[in-house]
Parts: sequence; C-alpha cells; structure tokens
Amino acid sequence: MLRAEAVEVRRGDRRVLQGIDLQLQAGEILGVLGANGAGKSTLLGALSGEFSPSAGQMLLADRPLHDWPSRERARRLAVLAQQSSLSFGFRVEEVVAMGRLPHAEGRTADARIVQQALAAADASHLIGRSYLSLSGGERQRVHLARVLAQLWPGAEGRVLLLDEPTAALDPLHQHSTLQAVRGFAERGAAVLVILHDLNLAARYCDRLLLLHEGRAHLQGPVEAVLQPDPLREAFGLDVLVQRHPERGHPLVVVR
Repeated sequence: MLRAEAVEVRRGDRRVLQGIDLQLQAGEILGVLGANGAGKSTLLGALSGEFSPSAGQMLLADRPLHDWPSRERARRLAVLAQQSSLSFGFRVEEVVAMGRLPHAEGRTADARIVQQALAAADASHLIGRSYLSLSGGERQRVHLARVLAQLWPGAEGRVLLLDEPTAALDPLHQHSTLQAVRGFAERGAAVLVILHDLNLAARYCDRLLLLHEGRAHLQGPVEAVLQPDPLREAFGLDVLVQRHPERGHPLVVVR
C-alpha cells in the first residue's frame, strides 16, 4: 500500500519531520495524533505527494510515489485536506462528482457512485443544494463524499488520507463520519486520519502514530499508545486511561 521510509521534511533551515517510518495496511485505519505544530499536516502533505521529502522516500504499491502518473495515482490515492473550499455555487452532487474525474466509467456509473458516496457521508439530503449555501460542517461532509467517490468502493489497493475530517462537525456527525471511514477500510482500503480527539481515535483506529516535535514519539496498537506517560510527554496533559464500560477500548480522561 503506502509506505514512508526514513522520511525527513525541511522548511528552510528547520527540520519539520525526521526519521518517519510507517506503513498503511489494507483494511486498517492508522490515526495520527500530536500537539499543534508536531508535524501532522506536513506528514500528510508528504504522503500525498504535495511536496517531496528532503530525505527518505514514499512508496505506493512498492513504487516511488513521484513515479506514478497523476491520473493513475488519483485512482488509488485520495486526500481530504484540513480546509477544502470552493468559491463557486456548484450543486452538491457536482462537487462530489469531481471525485470521479480520474475515472472513465461513464455517466450512469458515476452518478450511481456519487449517490452512494453521499449516502455513506450522511449527506444525501443535501442533493440539489448550492455548495455556497451550506454550513461548514455540511461542506466538510460533502468533501468527504467527494474523496469517497474518488476511490469508491474502497477496495484493496486504495489509500485514503484525511486531515482532521471531524474538526467542523457536531458530535453526531463526528461519529457518522468516522463510521463511514471505518466502513471504507472494512472494504479493503488503507486509511490514515489525523485527529485531535483522543477518544475518537481510541474508538475508530486500529493503530496510532503519536508525533512529537516532528518525530514519531510512539507508534503501535491503540492500547499501547494511549497511555498516561506518552500523552503527558506529547501534549503536556495529565490523564487517566480507563476502559470503556461497553466497548472495552481505552477511554482518556483529563485529570
């Protein structure tokens, strides 16, 4: 799938990321955590090919990321940026259909996929609306549907990168968004998602990468990463970690 090997990113004289090794697996969600400025969005930019690392390499299906033709890469790799916006009054379904541009499956197939992606993102009721009339949270769900449509139905060999997809959403839609992402992974896609909410990460992710000052502070299963000591070191937070009374995953409580 998508792999980073000893990746380093510099901005001028400053080293923003260093020594990053990770591999995204089919059917799995890797959550990326870290304080503001830890390098999370920089990592996503490098993984998506937005910019080249200063050292190390990115491999998609064992092939250097920069060797992929852009159209072919877009059929395998989709990115939901932290801020996705449009300044034109496209209808919602037209925005989602932009995700189908790398494909050539025909209007009927594309229209069906757009409908399915909107349903997965809990945004079917927005069909026919102007994008400019939507709230921030509604726009976020439309862009989620767009990237889902780009890789639909999320089979093995597809990689989805999400930068804080729940940031503008109310609690209900935070969960429905991550449930949609979970379903996408269960169909075989590999997913990386940047999150700030530790308890959402605990519930929906399979593995976690905790970044601190541009380095991989800790990487591994959710239970191994969500521990008081590494969270204190990365965030400066004093926390209790308990078991969710029904689901059994870690539950992080700030003291």
